[in-house]
Amino acid sequence: MVKVKEVIVVEGRYDKNTLSQVVDAVIVETGGFAVFRDRERLELIRAMAKRRGIIVFTDPDGAGFVIRNFLRGAVPPEQVKHAYVPDIKGKEKRKSSPSKEGKLGLEGMEPEVILEALRRCGATMDGESGAKSGGITNADFYAAGLTGRENSAGRRKVLLRRLGLPERMTPKAMLQAVNVLMDREEFLSMAAALDEHDAESGD
Repeated sequence: MVKVKEVIVVEGRYDKNTLSQVVDAVIVETGGFAVFRDRERLELIRAMAKRRGIIVFTDPDGAGFVIRNFLRGAVPPEQVKHAYVPDIKGKEKRKSSPSKEGKLGLEGMEPEVILEALRRCGATMDGESGAKSGGITNADFYAAGLTGRENSAGRRKVLLRRLGLPERMTPKAMLQAVNVLMDREEFLSMAAALDEHDAESGD
């Protein structure tokens, strides 16, 4: 079992059960939206973030992103890493029907998908950091047409799909993820591929 140094923050007990079978880490639940009004729980998360750093690992649906964004504003950014699983259609085995958005939550993900998401966010696994220091900036995003253009949202969507990241990511969160996933040279190569995609699609 892979050991993770940071404290991992998930939404609920089923997510915690799934993760605990894949990694050896301290895992804390937000209780879904309960963290919004539970000061004690939030203070615990803040204390852990200050001491060991946290990894926010919520579902890729709307509710997951609401919780993620709340924690993004509640904890200093240098103490937080964000792990994302891709948008995968389906339903968890324990449920009789899919979620409202029809996407698998964290509890429905395969172990290798979970581990890859943790590697991508730069989790300290077995004492080694997997983070790349990409040095990709907001200006690079603008130059690549990922912000500031009429078709920027479409270009971001294509890139997110190619990277296996959820389509709901904001440009700011996407920049953070891209910096973990690739260096600047790889990013520029990917941006050139987006230009080719636009040319082929007529955008």
